[in-house]
Amino acid sequence: MRTFLSRLATVLVLLSPLAANAQDASLDSVAKAMGAVGVKSIQYSGSGTNFQVGQNFSPDMPWPRFVVKSYTRAINYESASIRDELVRTQGENPPRGGGGQPVAGEQRQIFVASGDFAWNVSGDVVIPTPIALLDRQLQLWTTPHGVVKAAMANNGTVQGRTIAFTTPGRFKVQATLDAQNLVEKIDAVAPNAVLGDIPVEIRYSEYKDFTGVKFPTRIRQTIGGYPALDLTVTDVQPNIAVDLAVPDPIRETPAPYGKVATQMVADGVWYITGGTHHSVLIEMKDHVILVESPLNDERAAAVLAEVKNLVPSKPIKYVIATHHHFDHAGGLRAVAAEGIPIIVHDVNKAFLEKALAAPATIRPDRLAKSGKKGTVEGMRDKRVLTDGTRTVELHNVAANNHHAGIVMVYLPKEKLVVEADVYNPPAPNAPPPATVNSNWVNLSDNIKRLSMTVDQILPLHGRIMPLAELHKSIGHAH
Repeated sequence: MRTFLSRLATVLVLLSPLAANAQDASLDSVAKAMGAVGVKSIQYSGSGTNFQVGQNFSPDMPWPRFVVKSYTRAINYESASIRDELVRTQGENPPRGGGGQPVAGEQRQIFVASGDFAWNVSGDVVIPTPIALLDRQLQLWTTPHGVVKAAMANNGTVQGRTIAFTTPGRFKVQATLDAQNLVEKIDAVAPNAVLGDIPVEIRYSEYKDFTGVKFPTRIRQTIGGYPALDLTVTDVQPNIAVDLAVPDPIRETPAPYGKVATQMVADGVWYITGGTHHSVLIEMKDHVILVESPLNDERAAAVLAEVKNLVPSKPIKYVIATHHHFDHAGGLRAVAAEGIPIIVHDVNKAFLEKALAAPATIRPDRLAKSGKKGTVEGMRDKRVLTDGTRTVELHNVAANNHHAGIVMVYLPKEKLVVEADVYNPPAPNAPPPATVNSNWVNLSDNIKRLSMTVDQILPLHGRIMPLAELHKSIGHAH
């Protein structure tokens, strides 16, 4: 990555008339046509719609839609930095799927990347988000001027009206030019923890001149074949000051994926935490069952290693995947590489079978290197796993707005429920939400419907909570 950034830092030199003679004439003509020669930074603003990738209500539906009232992207090409700030409102009615739905009123979001670091900003707090780094770098170097600069810095090839370049292990990009040598379409492939190679398409149209710099006023993007952004650009400011220094807390915080902490919550039941997404390990007579393998290969490897540390004498017989959302399913390819069968709701079965069979050529992961395809077993409303002593019940969370086929795990003897995303407990001492979350009510209703006797909930985000706290937060009697 350092080599890549150092090459990009020399782009402005490459774009000088002297160095341009060494470049392909087509790249030079594109840079001149777009006014990219002197562009060191750029900021553009607009409004439109965006979509939360990997958070659809069911795998065969588009990503959830949000209304973007304002959108501003600032880029510094010299420091390889990008900052997106947007204000969005709820777009789905009723709100179905993930991505933070339902959004109450207007929500401000800030996403940043600089060099090797990615983070979000919430109020005065910076939050490391290393899992988003690659996507933000791709967004930076597939902007209309960024793609020309990246092609020049990475020995891009030119054939006809097509420019292509590859940054090894990161992404492969092909840009198509229109008759005026303006970038009109991007076709890129990037690594994805769930899908292996994921396609990204961006269309640029309706170019206008902004103080000598050509820039599109309509941007449409798809990711994984579904719409991801539709933006109307109303303002463009080339060479505006864009200073995106990496905050010290971000620079000093290691990636959280390998950090694992465990807590035994019952005999033979462990709550595996240490990051933003948790797992639960259940010991049986001659094997163990793992609930959830989230995020990515690195997190999966850390969790699998901890499982072997906790119960070294017993193999993992099953991994239970609560649902297909990308943050929760991101470690399943690593599980498949170990030959461990995965249990999912039938709604997700075909999607995950296809995902586990997909190639990962840009950045080969554990599954790609293993040569295996993975085994997926389905279920509908209920499935019971037992060894004669311990019973593990898998139940569909019926009529849930977050996902059409989401599974919770119930341990009757231990009076525990494991669930993901349906109930994310608020932080300690946080004020109660202004409105009751319908998914929280839905979880309570399902527990009552199934006549479960529950003392504690083990959420796969947040912290262990007594069921009584859930009832209290939604105004239900215990």
